[in-house]
Amino acid sequence: MSDLEGQSANAAQIDYWNRTAAQTWVQYQDQLDRQIEPLGREGLKVLNPSVGERVLDVGCGCGQTSLQLAESVGPSGTVTGMDISAPMLDVARARPVLEGSAPPTFVECDAQTAELGEDVYDAIFSRFGVMFFSDPIAAFKNLRGALKPHGRLTFVCWRPFQDNLWMRLPMEAARPFLPAPTPTDPAAPGPFAFADAGRVQSILERAGFTEISIQPFDMAIGGSSLDQTVALTFRVGPLASILREQPDLRPIVEEAVKAAMSAYQTPEGVLMPAAVWIVSAAKG
Repeated sequence: MSDLEGQSANAAQIDYWNRTAAQTWVQYQDQLDRQIEPLGREGLKVLNPSVGERVLDVGCGCGQTSLQLAESVGPSGTVTGMDISAPMLDVARARPVLEGSAPPTFVECDAQTAELGEDVYDAIFSRFGVMFFSDPIAAFKNLRGALKPHGRLTFVCWRPFQDNLWMRLPMEAARPFLPAPTPTDPAAPGPFAFADAGRVQSILERAGFTEISIQPFDMAIGGSSLDQTVALTFRVGPLASILREQPDLRPIVEEAVKAAMSAYQTPEGVLMPAAVWIVSAAKG
């Protein structure tokens, strides 16, 4: 059990990211890093971290972005990677530090409620780590307080499910074999909680941020073999959630999903369209 469980309004997410999700992200770390790194790199370009800065990496997971931030700020800067998943942080701490970087500090805590200090960081970054708060306004108020005056925030989050073929296509291929979908709250904590740009704008404004920019970015992602891609699809994403509850459906849907995804094979592996928001804001 994580030390955070039972101590936070995000207890359900903490349980999920220390149990079900942690197993997958640790096992498939290399493949997942390869898949989403280009999207994070685009966010890092917008953040533009400078040598000597203090940066907080929210939802750092297995640590790839924290190590990249550490390379940018150099040995005179500092990077703190924070996450609610203890197993993923264990992976992050074990990864080699890039030459010319100071090792990031990795902390197990909940950004919504943690004591982050006041006016501590020059910048805050996140790659798909801020869509899981039970109270996003409170979380971003907490993060804003940790920024220095005129500090800046940049994060990458998913646009709507329908715009992300890499997740939508497997579901469409499997749909004839699946039970009728259960209606869900689009604003509930989860990968697509920030799909609505208007909602993101409102959350950040109510949290006190200014100079808010929400820009679309599209890119084909993946880079693994067809078999590897299908295997990951059955472990991460909405189809994976269904198969965890009904594992007997996997052999039934596997052929249809593999056939659908085979159309996107390239010499660099399977590459499929992904759609994200690159969000930036200032403390003001």
